[in-house]
Amino acid sequence: MLMHASLALLLVLAGATIGCGAGRSAPVAPTPAPTDESSAAAIARARADSARYPYTAADIAFMQGMIGHHAQAIVMSHLAPERTESASIRTLAARIINAQRDEIAIMERWLRDRQQPVADTSAMHAHQHMGHAMMPGMLTDAQMAELEAARGEEFDRRFLRLMIQHHEGAITMVTELFATDGAAQDQTVFRFAADAQVDQRTEIARMQRMLAALLFAQAEP
Repeated sequence: MLMHASLALLLVLAGATIGCGAGRSAPVAPTPAPTDESSAAAIARARADSARYPYTAADIAFMQGMIGHHAQAIVMSHLAPERTESASIRTLAARIINAQRDEIAIMERWLRDRQQPVADTSAMHAHQHMGHAMMPGMLTDAQMAELEAARGEEFDRRFLRLMIQHHEGAITMVTELFATDGAAQDQTVFRFAADAQVDQRTEIARMQRMLAALLFAQAEP
């Protein structure tokens, strides 16, 4: 009788053990680590996806148009050394040339990476707009001719006024880009446009101070 009871107890314990084991999930085999080749392929795909980050026709038009816009500012600035007697105007013009050349390079690279047309800025002359419609703030042929003809303080006044107009036009272009649905989602376009807007506003404030000082000095008896 005692033997039968012990046997029954052993059977109950065995069943409980089996039941508990059945409630646990079977261990999952670890996912094999990717080989060096598959990791390199994944990185390449990620980079390709990054290069194809969503961009729109408005982004393309903005970058193409801003290249022409910047190119005209460079043409304007190249007039300064032979026409001004002001060291501060020469410094301003040199700063504009250096900054906008660097920005043109950024825009050209962005367009080429996406196989979009890039205008040849090296062939641009003072009265050419590189096939684009006039961008906001850009000088007309008449305004450019007047700037070319000016000398001394007259050149300084015209240069500052027209460059302020030119910079304000660039800000308008950025504002219009940001107001376009779906535009400026590409990281490079957004960062470039935002930085350009800040830089142009800062330089406008500097030129306004220079122009005010120039006009004040001329008004003194």
